[in-house]
Amino acid sequence: MGNRLYDRLKGACVDDWRAYTEHAFVRQLAVGALPEESFRHYLGQDYMFLIHFARAYALAVYKSDNLADMRAAAETITGLLNVEMGLHVDYCAGWGLTESDMEALPEAKSTMAYTRYVLEKGMAGDILDLQVALAPCVIGYGEIGQRLAGDPGTVRDGNPYVTWIDMYAGAEYQEIMQKAISHLDRLADSRMTEARFDSLAKTFRQATLLEADFWEMGLTLAN
Repeated sequence: MGNRLYDRLKGACVDDWRAYTEHAFVRQLAVGALPEESFRHYLGQDYMFLIHFARAYALAVYKSDNLADMRAAAETITGLLNVEMGLHVDYCAGWGLTESDMEALPEAKSTMAYTRYVLEKGMAGDILDLQVALAPCVIGYGEIGQRLAGDPGTVRDGNPYVTWIDMYAGAEYQEIMQKAISHLDRLADSRMTEARFDSLAKTFRQATLLEADFWEMGLTLAN
C-alpha cells in the first residue's frame, strides 16, 4: 500500500493534505453546520469546475500514447458530460439552482486558478503530470466521503449534507477513486523515475493547496 505513487505523493505533503481534507468547510458540512449559502456557492462553482474537468480529460486523450489510456480518458469524459453533469444539475435543483443560473455565474478566482493550473500542467507536461494534478480532487473527494461516512461524529439526522457525503462514500464513487489510484501506478510504471518524483510531488502539493482554496471560496462566498 505504502509503495503506491498516490501514497508517496500524499506523504510528501501531509500537513497540506490534512488542511484540504479536514478544512472547516468539510468539518461544518459533516455536522450540518455549514451555512446553506456557502454550500450553494460551492455547488455553482463546482458546476463550472466539472466543465473544465472534462476539458482536462480531453487533453488526457491527446497526451496518451496508447489506446488503453485513451479509452480510459474518453470513458471519463463520457461519464462527466453525459452522466455526472446531469446528476449535478439535478442535485443542484434541490438547492434552488437551475442550470441556466449556474451558466450565468461569474467564475470565482479560486475556480479559475485551480482549473487553469491543472490544464497548464497537462499542456506543459505529459499524461502523468496531468493525472497527478487531477488526483487531489478525484481521490481526495473519495477519501473525504469515506472518512465522514465512517466517523461517529458525523451528524446524519437532520443534516442536509448527508446525501453529499453518501454520494462520495458510495460504492460507485469509491470505485472511481480506486481506478484513479491504480491508473497513477500504471502510468508511473512506464513514465516515472526517482529523479522525477520531486517535480510530481510539487504538482500534487500545489493542486492540494488549490483544493483547500476551493473550500475556502465556498465558505467565505468569495468571487
